[in-house]
Amino acid sequence: MALPRCSWVSAADALYCAYHDAEWGVPERDSRMLWEMLMLEGFQAGLSWITILRKREGFRAAFAGFDPDRVAAFGPDDIERLMGDPGIVRARAKIEATIRGAQIFCDMRDRGEDFAAYVWAFVDGTPIQNDGVHFPAKTDLSEVISQDLKKRGFKFVGPTIVYAWMQAIGMVNDHAVDCFRREPLRP
Repeated sequence: MALPRCSWVSAADALYCAYHDAEWGVPERDSRMLWEMLMLEGFQAGLSWITILRKREGFRAAFAGFDPDRVAAFGPDDIERLMGDPGIVRARAKIEATIRGAQIFCDMRDRGEDFAAYVWAFVDGTPIQNDGVHFPAKTDLSEVISQDLKKRGFKFVGPTIVYAWMQAIGMVNDHAVDCFRREPLRP
């Protein structure tokens, strides 16, 4: 018998199931990984998440393992290299936004601001437990976080992208009421 999962997960896709079962909605506290996920959510804009998930290892290879220091140093030659890489989504604006996002991440860190502490302060360190029945595309909080990220210079961080990121990194437990992952992730 198949495990009961959120309706967006195709049980026929092992990669999607593995992502849902092991990663989606699990509170992430590592600054670098939080930044990587925000960048990947930005690449997802206008596409399906499974497209990004299938290319995730390609993204990691192309963006130096999402090492912010290395990505922050990318220049015009790197942008052209990335534009020719079939292992990623080749969108110049998203590539440039990722490089700029790395620079912002590094600037925050160098000023003593930990990205994980910054992110989790929006929810006082505790994930939001939603009802598992209603699944908004964005919320008032995702609007606030989006505006703050934009103010800092991040791109591709609209409130819908930010809400999807919040779900992915476990700031919000949006597993469906009958999903087997809901209760284990309850704050």
